[in-house]
Amino acid sequence: MSPDNPFDDPAAARAVIDASGTVAGWNEGARHLLGYSPAEIVGRPAAGLLAAGTAVSAPPDGERWSGPLTLRHRDGRAVPVWLLAHRMGGDGAWLAVCPLPDAPGGRPDDPLTGAALSQSPCATVVFDERLRIHGVNEAMAALIGLPADRLRGLRAIDIGDRPQNAEFERYLREVLASGRAREMQTYLKATGEHRAHAWLARMAPVTDAQNRVRGVCVTVHDFSSQYLARERLQLLNEASVSIGTTLDVTRTAQELATVCVPALADFVGVDLLDPGQYGGEPPSRPAPPVVLRRTAYRSVGPDGPEAATGTGTAEEYAASSPQAAALLAGRAVVVPAPPAGPERWPSRDERRHGGPGERDVHSTMAVPLQARGITLGVAVFTRFRRPDPFTEDDVLLAEEVTARAAVCIDNARRFSRERETALALQRSLLPRSLPRTAAVEAASRYLPAARAGLGGDWFDVIPLSGMRVAMVVGDVVGYGVQASATMGRLRTAVRTLADIDLPPDELLTHLDDLVTRLSAESGEEGRPGEVGASCLYAVYDPVSRRCALARAGHPSPVMLPPGGPPRPVPLPSGPPLGTGGLPFESAELDLPEGTVLSFYTDGLIESHGRDAETGHRLLCEALAGYEHAAGSLEETCDRVLRTLLPPGGAPDDVALLLARTRGLPADQVATWDIPADPALVAPIRKQVVDQLDAWRLTEAAFTTELVVSELVTNAIRYGAPPIRLRLIHDAATLICEVSDAGPTAPHLRRARTWDEGGRGLLLVAQLTHRWGSRHTAEGKTIWAELGLPEE
Repeated sequence: MSPDNPFDDPAAARAVIDASGTVAGWNEGARHLLGYSPAEIVGRPAAGLLAAGTAVSAPPDGERWSGPLTLRHRDGRAVPVWLLAHRMGGDGAWLAVCPLPDAPGGRPDDPLTGAALSQSPCATVVFDERLRIHGVNEAMAALIGLPADRLRGLRAIDIGDRPQNAEFERYLREVLASGRAREMQTYLKATGEHRAHAWLARMAPVTDAQNRVRGVCVTVHDFSSQYLARERLQLLNEASVSIGTTLDVTRTAQELATVCVPALADFVGVDLLDPGQYGGEPPSRPAPPVVLRRTAYRSVGPDGPEAATGTGTAEEYAASSPQAAALLAGRAVVVPAPPAGPERWPSRDERRHGGPGERDVHSTMAVPLQARGITLGVAVFTRFRRPDPFTEDDVLLAEEVTARAAVCIDNARRFSRERETALALQRSLLPRSLPRTAAVEAASRYLPAARAGLGGDWFDVIPLSGMRVAMVVGDVVGYGVQASATMGRLRTAVRTLADIDLPPDELLTHLDDLVTRLSAESGEEGRPGEVGASCLYAVYDPVSRRCALARAGHPSPVMLPPGGPPRPVPLPSGPPLGTGGLPFESAELDLPEGTVLSFYTDGLIESHGRDAETGHRLLCEALAGYEHAAGSLEETCDRVLRTLLPPGGAPDDVALLLARTRGLPADQVATWDIPADPALVAPIRKQVVDQLDAWRLTEAAFTTELVVSELVTNAIRYGAPPIRLRLIHDAATLICEVSDAGPTAPHLRRARTWDEGGRGLLLVAQLTHRWGSRHTAEGKTIWAELGLPEE
């Protein structure tokens, strides 16, 4: 007989009784006990084996039954036995086992058994070479819940049908075969206990004088304290890894609840104070009644207590509640089940009471969430499925986990507050809407980083003199309020430098000096700061349809010509702003009317797992669908973002500016070369009036004539030839430009009462919408804009 076939072991009588009470199995030990062969008894009712006068009203209700019973032998005599029965699997069958009186199993005074049992300090059992119980001490018998003298000759799987019994026998066979000791750990509830324990079974071979393995000695230890300590360490380790993975308050609170269920509690709710009720900053100790908002929760089942309210619900707690008590005391509070009736803890939301599972709550623990001297809220732990209440060790563990979570929640709260501040600052600094110009039609998008925080990306469209327009996009290194503030300073500087009509390369040179100064100002004593930025600046002239561009460490734009494929614009690679001392170079392009220019920051094309080259290819593919979008820049912006950005949001700030160029028709521009003779000013005025009549702008003739007269006269008197007059108009604006080769720019001054001159530019300023001057390669240009009446 092999140890792997315990049913056929003749040391005990074994029978299998199915759910209908019919004998389904019969071994040799049963034949020896009652005289029936398997062919005679299998298939017959098991009740026929009971002796006359012996009745069993019903099958045992539990998982195991044991006790004396009188059976009927095949020859009719009564056979008193001690019977052990336990369920087998889930089909309702039972295994009945009866040790035989003459079965080999050793005597209590056997040397093998006596040596093992007398030297064991704990529950001990000895198995022989056939895995039958050879001897057992009283501690082990009490643990099993059966008399010691009835266990000899049985096997582990005879005692119960738990998976642990079969695993235990497998370990015993390994010890018998290898002669080496083994250990087995399991977590189960012993007979007669109300809660499970962690058990450690140490198995060692028992040898004779010739060093032959004759059996296995097993000692069983309750190591629940060590097991629980290990579980607590594992929970702390998991908490350190799983809590605070993001800078999101709700996500962090949910991570706290998830980590602690079911390892520490059956239900965990995280309720936070509303900082708005305390002037924006939570207090160190709130006063009752306390209003808390459910931010996250986790339960072992969908019907857990308090889960009915969900998240986002605010509720007021009286001072008698564990939540308020924990917040007032500043430490964990453990209380039994909540009271019934009108004095229940919460004083408002009744949806938390009377739900499934509430009547089973027997222990509640509330732990305040505190970090950096302020109280953020409270974590509530309840047990309704686990029978054991919270212990002091559980309190220490909960305080440790919530302390770590509180720091993470406070970090997330501070980050969210800074992010909101930076976002509000950046929105106030970025253009709320793009200006409508005759030079370009523009559309833009700005998306803050999904996780890293708000950065310093910006864009702008700046109208310039002569119907020209400047387009700029930039990126400040870093995140947060500091980056947004630096972005605002750079954007203001670009607008100021653009107003004086600096070429792109010169503008970037001045901007580079500004970033260098900002770096020096941001540093501490003896240590320079680190402020860096990139920028791309372009100026487009709708009259000449030429565009001048320069970049400082910024990606080149992508150009989509009418009817052609998208392609990058070849630009000289300038150094990032703040490097200092390195030159910038400009490039000029002829752009057909309807060309789409795409300006962007590197957050659009660069992301985790994708290089910039792939991002450029995807951008070109998205722009290629511009014609399919019926020429809509807004739809093209959305398509670009959908194509290049991941679903969860961009890992970095993204700024996108699309501009479609327009050309000014030649018949809307008039140019005259002016001789340096004051006597010819009157004929020039006449030609201007005639041109305005041709343009059907007669209503603006008087003002334009005065402005042209003053500007031309000043150029002849104070400038240098050649002198040129140019008129440009669109539907809303008329521009007068007078250019000469003189280097001196005019300035506005207030003439005194007795002065004979000095009132020309003052008159121009009063008559026009705006005026100014710009330096050119040949000298300077004085310009003035007049608003045209609406038709």
